[in-house]
Amino acid sequence: MRYTTLMTDKAKTHSDPVIAYAQQVLAIEANALLEISEHLDESFSRACDLMLTCKGRLVVSGIGKSGHIARKISSTLSSTGSPSFFVHPAEASHGDLGMVTSEDVVIAISYSGESAELNLIVPTLKRENTKLIAITGNKNSTLSHLADITLECRVSHEACPLGLAPTSSTTATLALGDALAIALLRAKGFTEQDFAKSHPGGSLGRKLLTRVSDIMHRGDEFPQVGRDTSIQNTIMEITSKKLGMTSVMSGGKLVGIVTDGDLRRVFQSKRLMENLVAEEIMTSQPKTINENALADEALQIMEKNSVNQLLVMDESKTPIGVLGMHDLLKAKIL
Repeated sequence: MRYTTLMTDKAKTHSDPVIAYAQQVLAIEANALLEISEHLDESFSRACDLMLTCKGRLVVSGIGKSGHIARKISSTLSSTGSPSFFVHPAEASHGDLGMVTSEDVVIAISYSGESAELNLIVPTLKRENTKLIAITGNKNSTLSHLADITLECRVSHEACPLGLAPTSSTTATLALGDALAIALLRAKGFTEQDFAKSHPGGSLGRKLLTRVSDIMHRGDEFPQVGRDTSIQNTIMEITSKKLGMTSVMSGGKLVGIVTDGDLRRVFQSKRLMENLVAEEIMTSQPKTINENALADEALQIMEKNSVNQLLVMDESKTPIGVLGMHDLLKAKIL
């Protein structure tokens, strides 16, 4: 297979022509992003202000490759605190335009600015007084003239050697959309906790939303014995509850914990076991955690202290349950 050579001033060449070509493509696209960055002006600030004051939703639209980019920008906006949805311009002209209101802000994406399907619906939007931000590579295009604000994302070169397939231009548009989303995120003071609320199924969401009380064992699942419980009955309680431990209680208060490890140490010591009671083999002052603490905090305590269970306390510091490492694994906290 033969490869033509695409030269750029800044690209490093590689002895393998395939790798050299890939480096050149990446260099061209990287240069395109630098060009866009250098040409940002007050239009970007105006666009951010318009989006910040939007009382409705941020509606993103585009067709073809621009449509794919528009979907991703809309998704990024939504996940970073700026509610958004994508509207396909062809479907919009056949009824979906009814989803857009005068309180929304429409972000229309077309590198040429002359996409027929997009420009067909813009006059209707303007009649409804819907604000329009255009992202285009042609500030003299039809779309640009119709827009309230134009963000120009013109690139000097497409990475495609034929100059036909959208490459650098789509990368630049996507990056500009990211810049808008992150600028809004910072302006709104969007936090990790806010991000987690819209990503409950993701790793970060689970870590920031799951509390000990959500996954702990309580009630009949909570193993308990008294100070004077025989070692035989203590083992039976540990075995029946299948958590590898039992709490040791006295007068409704927590005084210790007996774990599988404690039992192994007794066996290894070769002590006479038949007359032992829970108090004699327990670990006093076990590690505890409040029921309202985050499960991720429980994980950190377990890892720091090399323990596999934490006894869970309510606000009055009364033991109400237990949380194990296996529970954290099951909840995908780690």
